Amino acid sequence: MYPDRVVSGMRPTGALHLGHYHGAIKNWIKMQEEQHCLFFVADWHALTTHYDEAETIEKSSWDMIVDWLAAGVDPAKSTLFIQSQVPEHAELSLLLGMSTPLGWLERVPTYKDQIEKLAHKDLTNYGFLGYPLLMAADVLIYRANQVPVGEDQIPHVEMTREIARRFNHLYGKEKGFDEKALEAVKKLGGKNAKLYAELRTDFQQNGNQQALERAQVLLNDAQNLSETDRERLFGYLEGSRKQILVEPKALLTPESRLPGLDGQKMSKSYGNAIALREDKDVLTRKIRTMQTDPARVRRTDPGEPEKCPVWQLHKVYSDDSTKEWVLKGCRSAGIGCIECKQPVIDAIIREQEPFHERAQQYLDNPAIVRDIIADGCETARKLAQETMRDVRDAMGIGYGSLRNR
Repeated sequence: MYPDRVVSGMRPTGALHLGHYHGAIKNWIKMQEEQHCLFFVADWHALTTHYDEAETIEKSSWDMIVDWLAAGVDPAKSTLFIQSQVPEHAELSLLLGMSTPLGWLERVPTYKDQIEKLAHKDLTNYGFLGYPLLMAADVLIYRANQVPVGEDQIPHVEMTREIARRFNHLYGKEKGFDEKALEAVKKLGGKNAKLYAELRTDFQQNGNQQALERAQVLLNDAQNLSETDRERLFGYLEGSRKQILVEPKALLTPESRLPGLDGQKMSKSYGNAIALREDKDVLTRKIRTMQTDPARVRRTDPGEPEKCPVWQLHKVYSDDSTKEWVLKGCRSAGIGCIECKQPVIDAIIREQEPFHERAQQYLDNPAIVRDIIADGCETARKLAQETMRDVRDAMGIGYGSLRNR
């Protein structure tokens, strides 16, 4: 059984906006307090669709990392790294591709969706077709058991599970596995060995999930098992062979409710974004010029907050009393749109003040950021190399002494 790990990545799009913060980064900051998290810049993924704009990737990556740090992602609690600096991601993706059916890649929902959205680009390249394999490798290389995703990304996690399951089935065929597992059972001691056997039978014959969970606890608590024997018994328990790659679970994250300045989803490409570290004057001007309920042509015209993008920002940033003030004041024309917008402006400025303060040290000394990422890449690569040693051995390409290269 491998330790709990969370892996999540983000394509380098440059400086982030508040949609990124409320949709992902706030969740990262919470998770880093609870378990080991690895957060990476998905620069190879950027190349799958923007292969003709490669010159922007490096600068965009550093800008994005500064925003992560400014928002509160803590390198003392999380491992931050750049995907392309851990080449084992690409190696595992290649090896997974040897046994992954082509149809699996073509059926991914976002494949056709992205082709339609990016119709102006030629996406008949292998990198785009194979990006779900690279996404799977990003997770499986760290044997992560949880992946924070929105609902639209759940199919990717399910596919990753299928890929791991297929790999384990094909290559987890340790010679004499059943005999070795039975020998390991004896090491549990008479009482626990009997209980393990009963729980295993209950799960495999009756599908009793509670029996599976009790057996897993028993194995985790067993003090006299080597990690190899423990791993064998986890595989034997579930009716599989040796577990080489871990099947991750989707950790569903709350969808960001933060709209852009025009009420649509916040996006740089829509020109409706508020930067995560926006200049105060620019921020004020952007919100003051936001469109409101079209019915409010004059100051004396009543309006309906549900038809106004500013109200969507109030839902995120305002307390109950402020929201009540907005509802009554707008519907009665008791307040004007500029008055209505001011509490939102004030709240976002307050939210961003610590972002600006934290970012300054990294802007003044970029070497700090590079050192953080260098350390993170080293940590991530050690974990990735451990997995790849097992993967190569399982596939028959370990070549003994040549592994330490």
